[in-house]
Amino acid sequence: MRPLLLLLSLLIAVGSASAQRAPKKKPPARPAAQAVVAPSSAPASSPERCGADEESPAALAAGSPGGPWVAWAQTDPRSYLLQVADTAVQRSRGVNVAQLLEAAARDDLRDAQAASLPQMQLNLTGAQVGSELNGLKLSNGLEARASLQAGGPLWDWGRQKQLVEWRRQLGEAAAMGRASVAEQVALQAVSLSLDRSRYTLQAQVYGQYVKRMACLVEALQTITRLDPGRASELVQAQKSQQQADLALASTKDLLKSNETRLRRLLGDPLPPPASLSAVLVQLPDLALLQKDLLSAPDVTAASAQALAAQRLAEATAAGQKPQVSWLGGVNASRGNGHRADFIGGVQVSVPLWRATDEPQLSAARRRAEAASVQRDETLEAKSWRLTEIHDAAGNSLDRARRIAEMLRSSQQVRSATLQQWQQLGRRSLFDVMGAEADYYGLRVAQINALYDAQQAVAVMGSMGRGVTALLR
Repeated sequence: MRPLLLLLSLLIAVGSASAQRAPKKKPPARPAAQAVVAPSSAPASSPERCGADEESPAALAAGSPGGPWVAWAQTDPRSYLLQVADTAVQRSRGVNVAQLLEAAARDDLRDAQAASLPQMQLNLTGAQVGSELNGLKLSNGLEARASLQAGGPLWDWGRQKQLVEWRRQLGEAAAMGRASVAEQVALQAVSLSLDRSRYTLQAQVYGQYVKRMACLVEALQTITRLDPGRASELVQAQKSQQQADLALASTKDLLKSNETRLRRLLGDPLPPPASLSAVLVQLPDLALLQKDLLSAPDVTAASAQALAAQRLAEATAAGQKPQVSWLGGVNASRGNGHRADFIGGVQVSVPLWRATDEPQLSAARRRAEAASVQRDETLEAKSWRLTEIHDAAGNSLDRARRIAEMLRSSQQVRSATLQQWQQLGRRSLFDVMGAEADYYGLRVAQINALYDAQQAVAVMGSMGRGVTALLR
């Protein structure tokens, strides 16, 4: 048994020596697309397969050469995310639809403003005309008629002014609706980019885990050839390697699905992935975020809709009062004689009783009240949601700090366990595999905690002034 332990110690020591030498040699920069390729494709005896697993996350930012995307991905992740958001907004059909609706609202406003201007109308008629009186035919023949009419309001109790303000507020709501749609698209693009970086890092960690398990399997295969009684340990190590391969494959599937959704927003080809693990890790002040809620597009749109409903109710009330307008007209006909008449003056319309007035006014006022309550509800719901997300982001950052402390301890346990198994045989293979699984599991948990916090911070930014404003 002693010679077997010495042989095992020698085999693992060779792998450990190569692991210690690997960080001293600067590896050539790899494109980001290669960062997520399964390392298990290397030959079983390759030193890279058993090399160091502490790769720099900066390597993930390397992309295909050419264009500013590579520079942003490598050195300026904030500009990278800003460009991602701008590209998604420019390509979005939903934003284009919202822009068309905003333009239509502006046209409605111009229509309401023009309603107070004088209106003129010219009517031309040509027809066969005849008339009789007591059986006596007075006229019969072709006749041409022309009439010119003009008129406009003089006093309407502010009805037309309120209608203009109603349309103006609806136009403001449409503009904020377009901004809200653009913000949703920008947030989606930023969120997908963060998840892309998350899965890329996870694939790197699982790839390193596969390497470690492959080294262990390789050593046990050599031992098993000398000591067939250790075959169960080889089977267990192979099972752990398969589990690591499965985790890597699952992460790659998630990454592929994420890139498919991102490709719909940004087009094809996608920009190179960037290392975004430290972009939005600063927790914003909750009081400032609550204050920024008032300038959020959806809250501003709700306020504009509430004001529009109030203006419409006031216009409805003014429309039920006497209306004063001026009018003028000229009528002329030729054919069966020549006739002409004209009219000009002031017209007063006094509504005496209409059954529809009261329900119309009541409905308009209730809609205005409902819109005001809806605005308050929107603001309150966002405020509570913001507090909830802020707490979740703080918890994620705290969890990431705790995991970082645990990682240091896990690394020490991992190194000591492997050393004791290699040199003295005082630890079992299951202890070694457990230490490795714990270490890599903590690394993945740390990545998830960091990116969960960043996703929460991005959502909090979008609830106020916008995620792009937060990035700037």
